[in-house]
Amino acid sequence: MTKEEFQKYQEKYAPQIDVIRQSAHDLHQSVNQTYGDDLPYGFHLDMVAEGISDFGYLVCAGEDDVLPLFFGGYYHDSIEDARVTYNDVMNIARKWLTEEQALMATEIVYALTNDKGRTRAERAGDNYYKGIRETPYAPFVKLCDRLANVTYTCSVDSGRKGNRMREVYKQEMDHFLPSIESHSDDPRRQIPFEAVTALAEILIDEVDRDEIRRQWDK
Repeated sequence: MTKEEFQKYQEKYAPQIDVIRQSAHDLHQSVNQTYGDDLPYGFHLDMVAEGISDFGYLVCAGEDDVLPLFFGGYYHDSIEDARVTYNDVMNIARKWLTEEQALMATEIVYALTNDKGRTRAERAGDNYYKGIRETPYAPFVKLCDRLANVTYTCSVDSGRKGNRMREVYKQEMDHFLPSIESHSDDPRRQIPFEAVTALAEILIDEVDRDEIRRQWDK
């Protein structure tokens, strides 16, 4: 899909996307979830959606996938953090999406829901990443989620916690990217080079785009 086509579809479905956005904001607000220094959690959701808006044309297979892609972005933390179930998300998605679209959107959300675990590593283990790699658009939405967190950490939160998380994200790069890369010919399961580069440019002081491309093409 071209960038212009994706932008056209965003404009076409802007009313639905805005309703989905507000619904997700309200859901996380209802459980008093915040982000960073007591920001509404919707701040993070909007940053994830911004990544989808910027890079979605590189993975989106068709018009019918635009709404599920944005729904997946706005609701990606809902099962994990907002006390809803898979079936709850499916029923919410059905309000604005067809049955097929709702299933695709809910599967993205489910794939991005951390496993049970005591530590960060346990919650995002091999089985978690396997589910992401096997689910259309889940690798891309997960990358947009990481890009949003890194952007906030490095650009907004410059305190001790922000600096600590920057190092965590930087150290995880070599594991994180291969873990979500499916090496599939299906664009819906791919993560675009442009988004990977945007992430690297935030975390790494000097970025060699050609070297990233060589590594990515292996």
